[in-house]
Amino acid sequence: MCGIVGIADAEGVSFPLYYALFALQHRGQESAGISTFDAGKLHNHKAQGLIAEVFNRDILSRLTGSVGIGHVRYPTTGENRPENNQPLNFSFKGHLFSIVHNGNLVNSSLLSSEYEDEGHIFATTTDTEVIAAIIARELTRSGSMEEAINLCMQKLKGSYSVIAMLDGTIYAFRDPLGIKPLCIGRTENGYIVASESVAMDALGAEFLRDLKPGELVRIDSEGISCRQITRSNHNGHCLFEYVYFARSDSVIDGVLVYDVRKKIGEMLHREAPVQAEIISPVPDSGTAFATGYSEASGIPFKEGLIKNRYIGRTFIMPTQRLRESAVRMKLNPVRGHIAGKSVVLVDDSIVRGTTSRRIIDLVREFGAREVHFRVGSPPIIAPCYLGVDLPTRKELIAHNRPPEEVRSCISADSLHHISLESLIRATGHAPEDLCCGCLTGCYPLEIEGERSSCRSIDFVDGTYQTKLDV
Repeated sequence: MCGIVGIADAEGVSFPLYYALFALQHRGQESAGISTFDAGKLHNHKAQGLIAEVFNRDILSRLTGSVGIGHVRYPTTGENRPENNQPLNFSFKGHLFSIVHNGNLVNSSLLSSEYEDEGHIFATTTDTEVIAAIIARELTRSGSMEEAINLCMQKLKGSYSVIAMLDGTIYAFRDPLGIKPLCIGRTENGYIVASESVAMDALGAEFLRDLKPGELVRIDSEGISCRQITRSNHNGHCLFEYVYFARSDSVIDGVLVYDVRKKIGEMLHREAPVQAEIISPVPDSGTAFATGYSEASGIPFKEGLIKNRYIGRTFIMPTQRLRESAVRMKLNPVRGHIAGKSVVLVDDSIVRGTTSRRIIDLVREFGAREVHFRVGSPPIIAPCYLGVDLPTRKELIAHNRPPEEVRSCISADSLHHISLESLIRATGHAPEDLCCGCLTGCYPLEIEGERSSCRSIDFVDGTYQTKLDV
């Protein structure tokens, strides 16, 4: 679920790219990078680590130019190694080319094998380089970046939001189902495309709209133009953007994420009311859900857990035992709020169940009389092939286990997941326009060995529009 951004602004882009990526840090913490174009030269800096660790004022000052792209990485394909850090940068036939990508291709291996058979050498293990290889080959044949992207999209299968920079012109495009988010905004002296609207908020830019699924946007010194490359008879927006990935203050495909999460909390109360004394979120992702649950139930909202902001991700620990121990470092119960109380803990999801069990045990250890667990997503029963690093079916606690057995495994007094029907209703989208693969085992496109819902995707002759049509 990487975060990507591209900016064209006459006042310079390195610092705006940095601030935008800072706003998207939640989408990836493994590595960060920025590439800028200035007077026929490509400037680049990227490394493993958080934004504040990778960049400083001196580095940003050296990234000159009025056009640039940036990336924060969350690994779904490709190992944790420096060459997989993005942007990926290339030079060929007099062109300077950079690319960033959010998503996951399900035919990446097939495509890379095809290109290797033709003599192409890949320097990374990411599917982003596969996209770059296709575009580069088609560009040398047609001489048109727009046509190269058109032909590339006909080959790609999976989820992708992509921002590419060719000789100082930005191209952004989104897969035909719109699985991963991408939106457009206007800065004081140019334009921005980014994974989420919060990147624009960080710059004081004007949010214009989301890219349409299958749309290509071009940004250069002339302004912005748009072209519809593909059309599908349905969308496939990722449900987990609304449940977990996106920041609560983002607008994703026309919907404010906070409102969705608050509605989910209200629906959780209606579906599974409980007599309790406090409603507490599992921070930070459970906060909006817990707010909705509290308001609907009339039970006070209180923080029963405080998060240590200086602890990183617990799942990077080398063993499960260390991951479980790290929960105590990351979350600390507020004894005065929970001792002797019946507590409703509200979280976004349960994956393996080990972290949920440890959190519940902690709350009991600090004196809670009862712990009821409410979850803002239905049970996760299947892996994700489209950009989320979920474990195999065998590792998913809800796979082939009834709810009562899951409740027992995590040691909760009661457990309730939001129903899929209520979750979909909370998003405001039609059921056929959402990807629910990890919740149903039925995916919006064909994946070998899995069930898919039938969707037709057509390639169309797009027409350029003026920037006023944005």
